[in-house]
Amino acid sequence: MIIHGPHENLFYDKDLGPILLSDWYHDEYFDIVEKVVGPPGPPPFSDNNLINGKMDYDCSLIPAGGPVCTPNAGISKFSFTSGKVHRLRLINSGAEAMQRFSIDGHNMTVIANDFVPVVPYITNVVTLGIGQRTDVLVKATMPANSAVFMRSNITRKCSTANQPNAVAAIYYEKADQSKTPQSKAQVFDDSKCGNDDLTKTRPLFPFPALQKAATTKTIDITFGPNATNHNLWYMNGQTFRANYDHPVFLLAAAGNTSYPYDPQWNVYNFGSNASVRLIINNKFPALHPMHLHGHNFFVLAEGTGTWDGHTITNYPFTNRRDVQMVQPNGYLVLQYDTDNPGVWPFHCHIAWHVSGGLYVNLMEQPEGIGRRSVPQVVAQTCRDWSDYSGHNVVEQIDSGL
Repeated sequence: MIIHGPHENLFYDKDLGPILLSDWYHDEYFDIVEKVVGPPGPPPFSDNNLINGKMDYDCSLIPAGGPVCTPNAGISKFSFTSGKVHRLRLINSGAEAMQRFSIDGHNMTVIANDFVPVVPYITNVVTLGIGQRTDVLVKATMPANSAVFMRSNITRKCSTANQPNAVAAIYYEKADQSKTPQSKAQVFDDSKCGNDDLTKTRPLFPFPALQKAATTKTIDITFGPNATNHNLWYMNGQTFRANYDHPVFLLAAAGNTSYPYDPQWNVYNFGSNASVRLIINNKFPALHPMHLHGHNFFVLAEGTGTWDGHTITNYPFTNRRDVQMVQPNGYLVLQYDTDNPGVWPFHCHIAWHVSGGLYVNLMEQPEGIGRRSVPQVVAQTCRDWSDYSGHNVVEQIDSGL
């Protein structure tokens, strides 16, 4: 589904719609999670990489007794018209991998990140962590009989993949679609396990970030075994685990905003503070695409090592989005205005990282939560769940998000 805003000032001729980039695993998700949160061992590696759900795979790699494999399953195909401008809506819809997207022989103009319009800039590669979205414009500058590949590559330095490279075919209007494109891949910088430098990105509609937030919270991300030698992720020394029978939002709406006997819910109550700054310190050599529900946040700073405590990139009109990668052994500084009363998840978007507890609940304006109405269908769902869980044992194998 594409929802068009009331004021779209950028010119383009054709909208190619959403283009989904996704790593793919032959194992079932629950099987992967059980391994990830089990005793210490290697991380899972994806088996393939897909563009709009398609990519060829070498079936000889499937072990005996493995899943059914169809050789030469085919790749996705797209159409360009010579001289026209095309809009591509890129989405990293995968589970773990950071993606680098490019089109052979073409530059791209970035116009939005996570649905936030940005001052357009030209690049030959777009980097997307899990859950991130980037809209680009591409002018078809080649002859009408041209055919090229679009590519999405998983950077092995930053992610775990057995087959990291995905391609799809772009055929101009007079190209022979029975032939495979013979184009050559772009050369680009593949060294950073993170998003494009913040200096490249400015919001098209500037909303200035307050230089000093009303309150600041530092959160350290760590990883290690618990008392039973199962690997978990921790934020400030606490891993997250939900209780499906006690949704925090409903508790807060009823006036219960303190949970001293349930530290595993990882609730940070910021009270009536008008703005919050989060300083994220990643103490582990792996990236984390951090996502906040309910808000677009200001990205004040990011990098490797430790933040110096004062440098803000592009102040006062800093980048805004709702997912930003924190680099391995790096830092990320975010800020947001608490103008949406609620209990909002803030978590890593990598599937088994959040399954392993890399999640906190950020409560804002608790007095306003009680004034929000819960839709009848949601209330009925909660009653149905209570009836089910009262008569059945719920198998919760992970954090519960």
